[in-house]
Amino acid sequence: MAGARGQGMAEGVHTAPGFTGAPAVTYRLYIRVPRRVSIEPGRLGRYVLDSGWYVYTGSARRNMAARLRHHLAVNDTRRWHIDWLLGAGLGQVMHIRLDTESECAINARIDGRVVIPRFGATDCRHRCGSHLLWLGTRRPPVVPRDPRRRRTRSAVYPAERCADAA
Repeated sequence: MAGARGQGMAEGVHTAPGFTGAPAVTYRLYIRVPRRVSIEPGRLGRYVLDSGWYVYTGSARRNMAARLRHHLAVNDTRRWHIDWLLGAGLGQVMHIRLDTESECAINARIDGRVVIPRFGATDCRHRCGSHLLWLGTRRPPVVPRDPRRRRTRSAVYPAERCADAA
């Protein structure tokens, strides 16, 4: 993951507290949007996102490492809604968390505001509203101040080992 997006990208992927070591199927991308931006994610229409912190909850039942590499790359491929924000370089992934719970269960516990209805959730059967939530302008406590200096007991996986965790 080092240098995958540059500009403050975390050196590894952090597992959620209580992570059992079972294959990770869910990820949370903590994204910093430095300025107000306009995006048009697929057929959802045009939206303006305020600057601040967002969390995107997604899942990858297979090949988690490839999915995360795709999300971290600035490219023109627009396969998922989040690509309209990250692929265009409008937001920076500052922290990643892996988990074994469903994306909807995790998303339901996050205290955030829906800014684009159905974003990342067009096939959601749990009525999440959106899998992209605005968290506000302050850095969320789960995001380390300086990702390179994080020292905790939680597992940290470099990009090469993400496939083993997925």
